[in-house]
Amino acid sequence: MADYGVRVEEKDGVGVVVLDRPEKRNAMDETMWSSLEEAAKKLAARPPRAVVVTGAGDRAFCAGMDVNPENPQVSGLIKAMEKHDPAPVRKLIDRLSAAVRSLVSLPVPVIAAINGDAHGGGAELAVQCDLRVMDARAKIRFSEVRLGLMPDWGGVPALARLAGTSVAADLILTARAVDAAEALSLGLVNRVSEPGDALAHALCLAREIARNGPLAVRHALSVIRRIPDLSLQQALDLEAQTASELIAAGECAHGVAAFLEKKEPVFPEPED
Repeated sequence: MADYGVRVEEKDGVGVVVLDRPEKRNAMDETMWSSLEEAAKKLAARPPRAVVVTGAGDRAFCAGMDVNPENPQVSGLIKAMEKHDPAPVRKLIDRLSAAVRSLVSLPVPVIAAINGDAHGGGAELAVQCDLRVMDARAKIRFSEVRLGLMPDWGGVPALARLAGTSVAADLILTARAVDAAEALSLGLVNRVSEPGDALAHALCLAREIARNGPLAVRHALSVIRRIPDLSLQQALDLEAQTASELIAAGECAHGVAAFLEKKEPVFPEPED
């Protein structure tokens, strides 16, 4: 039985997903992927009001794929390369991409606490989250082309949507490291924390979100996530329809009543 994996913790109504393999810079192997799939399933069954994703230790958020041949996934890819057979490669890529999507598509805000370097797939995971807080000492690097690979966890479309195709081409094709200051200027991250404080900062952000109406947050987030795929008119229609459904659900009664009484609102948990 492996003594590492992906842990799920709960802190004041916020779910914390910890990639827990610090001796390997939280690189992903078969055990880690299986554990991530279970973690996402657990959170989907009973979503908290927000989720924070971070890495164990202070060196790395995630180093991406564990390319050691001892990783069964890598040994399988080696066999596929020897046979020039893309089918098993595609099968693995589909599984890994689906695992990432199962986490970042949870119906609540998913925040990456980039506590250390995010390389390769780790950078891909980070840019697919809704929000990112980055340690001032950390670096983001889409390093795949240095190995003769390319991003395949969903990172290419995610980065292009987040920062534009020109920035995506720069970062993916050069595989250069981006420090926190540049990441902030490029719009890759929302906030930069003091050294060692990325998780604490991300938890503060999550709690700030969690104080608001949970249905309101979920409904607004669902529109935000779909915006890149829609025309302006489609986006306006989606916003109007989603807002109508939200108001009809009645959560705003708690918020408006508290506002009129000059009190902090207390919102009930949504019925999943």
